[in-house]
Amino acid sequence: MKFITAILLTALTGFIAGLVSFSPWWGFAVTSLLVAVLVHQKAGKAFLSGFLGLFLLWAGLAWWIDMKNNGILSGKIAGILPLGGNSILLILVTGLTGGLVAGFAAMTGSYLRTSSRK
Repeated sequence: MKFITAILLTALTGFIAGLVSFSPWWGFAVTSLLVAVLVHQKAGKAFLSGFLGLFLLWAGLAWWIDMKNNGILSGKIAGILPLGGNSILLILVTGLTGGLVAGFAAMTGSYLRTSSRK
């Protein structure tokens, strides 16, 4: 139950951090760290919950934007990057980038909580 709660909280707070106009693109890392501190899990589960929360959020938002403009923008960006013009691969790389940053931030939060106990 903690795992699913952490995934949902990470995605929700990451989405809210993205709505704040003065927040940098990596602002969700701070929220992922805070979620991991508040919802205590072992480091591996914290990483996985942070990764899944932001991967699903960013990949979902990228897919939604891709559908809204009929894949024109993602096709052009995927053509610039070494992805062979594959917009689905671009969406996966986008989700992977956000997921890794959030996962490592959540793992750091888990370690911070563990070190504060000792």
